[in-house]
Amino acid sequence: MKLAITGKGGVGKTTFTALTCATLARQGYEVFAIDADPNATLLGCLGYPNPETVEPLVKLADLIEERTGARPGSGGGMFRMNPFVADIPAEYAREIDGVRVLVASAVKTGGAGCYCPENAMVRALISHLLLEADVALLVDLEAGIEHLGRGTVDSVDQLVIVTEPSRASVETVKRIQRLAADIRLHRVAAVGNRIRTAADREFLKSALPDIEFAGFIPYDDRICDAERAGRPPAGASPAVDEAVERTIRILEDKRNITPSH
Repeated sequence: MKLAITGKGGVGKTTFTALTCATLARQGYEVFAIDADPNATLLGCLGYPNPETVEPLVKLADLIEERTGARPGSGGGMFRMNPFVADIPAEYAREIDGVRVLVASAVKTGGAGCYCPENAMVRALISHLLLEADVALLVDLEAGIEHLGRGTVDSVDQLVIVTEPSRASVETVKRIQRLAADIRLHRVAAVGNRIRTAADREFLKSALPDIEFAGFIPYDDRICDAERAGRPPAGASPAVDEAVERTIRILEDKRNITPSH
């Protein structure tokens, strides 16, 4: 299963990614995760000790120059858009509890994406792992889909947009839906997070009638307690774990459904 996960900052996107990674690993999958968010926190969310010591791939200037032919920050010039990356997962991934994580991070830009050697390498890495048939891949994106260019969307089983029951989060979902439509990515599902009441669920369904929800994850203080203590969220709340398992089953079922265009 290949999932790209996005959503407004602060809605629990990375927590959901960590829970999904842990669940798939527990089920016997070979799991890779790419943290492609500029605020890369997935490794720490999974419980990796001292995650701040892991340098993001986009900051490895020598590696980027070797693979793309251009040094980050050099400005202008030409570089390889499809650099060799097949050896990077084995060399740079950090493993914790059966999940191998590549901290790619992303280049912060003020415009619509960045055509630079750093992002070229991250995109190539995502594309490479998307084509690996025998691994489950989760890509933790920022609140957008800039790294999912037209050359990769056909290999993504689902773009999963995590949202919470708030107006601001709903507006972000709508924006991401429009971006996905622009690159003809039709396999899009939402996950409602931090659901406290039936009214929260109904609010999201009524505010987002044009998107299918793959699941609803209940709010549980024990998830917050685990994160504050530096513990992984998996196992902290049986109700949350069960909701994530149900969501994964639905996403797996959706893999065999041809999207309407």
